[in-house]
Amino acid sequence: MARPRSQAYDGQRELILKHAASLFAVKGYSATSMNEVAAACGVSKAAVYHYVRDKNELLALVAEAHVQRLAQVVAEVMTEPLGAEARLRELIIRFVREYASARNEHRVLTEDVGLLEPARREQVLQVQRGVVAAFANAVAAVRPGLQKAELHKPLAMLLFGMINWMFTWFRPGEPLTHEQMAPLVADLFFGGLVAVNPPAPASTPAAVSKTRASPTKVPTKARTAKPSRQSTKETTL
Repeated sequence: MARPRSQAYDGQRELILKHAASLFAVKGYSATSMNEVAAACGVSKAAVYHYVRDKNELLALVAEAHVQRLAQVVAEVMTEPLGAEARLRELIIRFVREYASARNEHRVLTEDVGLLEPARREQVLQVQRGVVAAFANAVAAVRPGLQKAELHKPLAMLLFGMINWMFTWFRPGEPLTHEQMAPLVADLFFGGLVAVNPPAPASTPAAVSKTRASPTKVPTKARTAKPSRQSTKETTL
């Protein structure tokens, strides 16, 4: 029977993940060595390998821990007795606040998840899809008509595009804090959401009128346009 891990073990591993996330965010995953991770943690390289198999597993653990935390935030908000608009607003505010304490982890998740081994990458993406679906459903609950037009998911992705990349420009305290920014992001999204209207159905091409052939001129046969090729590659979220 395997012995349960001690609190000291879990605490040391969390410390390693925290320092690794900082180094990956600042230097990039590829440019960071395990020696640097060990030095930042104040332990030997061998000690780091006691907690992780290799650098890619370290990246996976950082990404998995962060995305699981985001999924937990979603689950917590969903259990609260809130109306549709209040629930979506709370999701937005909680996510902005969460990014305040996990800027490095979020940058790693955003920029380096593609470097994971396929199986671990799919695990992370699967959780991400669940988070996106929860936001899309929350948008649909506020504007049910948008779901019928299949706009709830694109709008959720636009929302994530607004908050996911804050780390590239936002500097806390110059002059706003994350706490002050959170309701501004929510107000901006809701202000735009009420103005969204489903697009009108695509109009059919006007029928080409038949021309009467001249007795002295043979009508030219119209060329049939070739249908454009469409990509069948699925977009990964």
